[in-house]
Amino acid sequence: MLQRIGTGMALSLVSTVIAALVEMKRLKTAREFGLVDQPNARIPMSLWWLVPQYVLFGVADVFTMVGLQEFFYDQVPDALRSLGLALYLSIFGIGSFISGFLISVINKTTGGGGESWFSNNLNRAHLDYFYWLLAGLSTMELLLYGFFTRAYAYKKKQEDTAVM
Repeated sequence: MLQRIGTGMALSLVSTVIAALVEMKRLKTAREFGLVDQPNARIPMSLWWLVPQYVLFGVADVFTMVGLQEFFYDQVPDALRSLGLALYLSIFGIGSFISGFLISVINKTTGGGGESWFSNNLNRAHLDYFYWLLAGLSTMELLLYGFFTRAYAYKKKQEDTAVM
C-alpha cells in the first residue's frame, strides 16, 4: 500500500515538472511570436503538448487514491473502518483548503507592483514558477514520506482459524 502511494506521489512530481517545462515553452512561444500583450491570442502550439502531464496526473491519481483508500480502510481498527474512510475523504478537503490558501498568498505576494504569477493575461503570468514551487514542495513531501514510511509497521491481519 505504501509503495503504491509513494509511486503515485513520484509520478505526480514528474507530471508537475513536465507541466512547468510545457508552460515555459508556451511562454517562450508567446514571446517569439509577439503575443505577450494579446491575452486572447492563440499561441501556435499543439494541444498534444499537454497530453503527457495529464496522462501522468491520471495515473498518479490512480496509484495514490487507491493506495490511500486501501490504507485508510485496512490499517484502522476494524471497529473504526467508517472513520478511516471519513479520514480518507477529509484529506481531499484539507488539501483543497491548503491549495486555496497557497494560491491566495502567492497572488498577494507576487502581485505587488507588477503582474502576479496568476495574472489575467496568461502570456504575462508565470504559472511555470507556480509549477516549479509545487515540484519543490512535492520533492520535500516525497522525501518526508519516504522517511516516515520506513518506520511504519503494518497492522497484522487476523487469519480465519475457523474449521470448515
